[in-house]
Amino acid sequence: MSDCESRAARTPPAGARGSETGRSDPPAADASGAHALLAVATEAATGAGALLLERAHHGAERHVSSKSTPTDLVSEADLASERAIRELLARRRPDDGFVGEEGDHVEGTNGLSWVVDPLDGTVNFLFGIPQWCVSVAVRDARGTVAGAIYDPNRDELFSAARGAPAALSTPRGTIALGASCAVGGRAIDGEDAGAVGAHTVAGAGASATRPWAGDLAMAMIATGLAYDARVRIAQGRVLAGLVGRVRDIRRFGSAALDLAWTAAGRYDAYFERSVKQWDIAAGVLICESAGLRVLELPEREDLPWGILVARLALCEELLALVG
Repeated sequence: MSDCESRAARTPPAGARGSETGRSDPPAADASGAHALLAVATEAATGAGALLLERAHHGAERHVSSKSTPTDLVSEADLASERAIRELLARRRPDDGFVGEEGDHVEGTNGLSWVVDPLDGTVNFLFGIPQWCVSVAVRDARGTVAGAIYDPNRDELFSAARGAPAALSTPRGTIALGASCAVGGRAIDGEDAGAVGAHTVAGAGASATRPWAGDLAMAMIATGLAYDARVRIAQGRVLAGLVGRVRDIRRFGSAALDLAWTAAGRYDAYFERSVKQWDIAAGVLICESAGLRVLELPEREDLPWGILVARLALCEELLALVG
């Protein structure tokens, strides 16, 4: 397990805490089981993504409401995507639990639980900004077993299974993301890595082609902001102290895609507070599997708990500035 997964994501699924119930923990998923679960996660994420893309092409959503704040929105698109994922999992994995952003939580019977963000980047989706995705992960008592993040706008699928390299799949082919990969990653199938996307530098392996990879002053950093105005003001103070110490900062509004893009080397690091388990469950595993380090940002003053993801050479210096 990483230095840090979400505290919620680290908690074993309901029914899997043998030490508290007197039952033994269910066995953790093995490699073949993890890949089978990844296939289901991929099917769920891509299917829901296709549904959302069709809705996006049809224009404005008619039914929109707010959640934690007036700016924290949920649309019928979110709900339709989660329904589609739930229906698929009910057919493929009827004994598993389910934790979704938009619905109730369901306890499983076998120690596995799906953690789903059916539309990460809802505000972007509603404003017509093509920076949103579907995130689907499954976890057991040890943590996340498999995860998939699908970006329908670019037809890019980021995925990982426990014990295997992270991967980026596009219509041109699939590349591995990780410390052994150079620009574009190592081709798994399809066209060569450069053809898949020359703009992509593969995760922790970016140091092979970015001589500045360990220099914070040259780092491209991604982050996000909370919906709560009080927290955003505190985050603004952190950013004010950071912006002069790094190459630049990006804030695109989808935590799951920020994690996926960090694994792919498009960002050098990512940090964000007030993230939820469905925001990061798949992305943390993908980043870990790409050779990146995941650290915890503890609560302090007006800043809630969060995470920081970067290659080892940047972690401690960046943590001192934002942690």
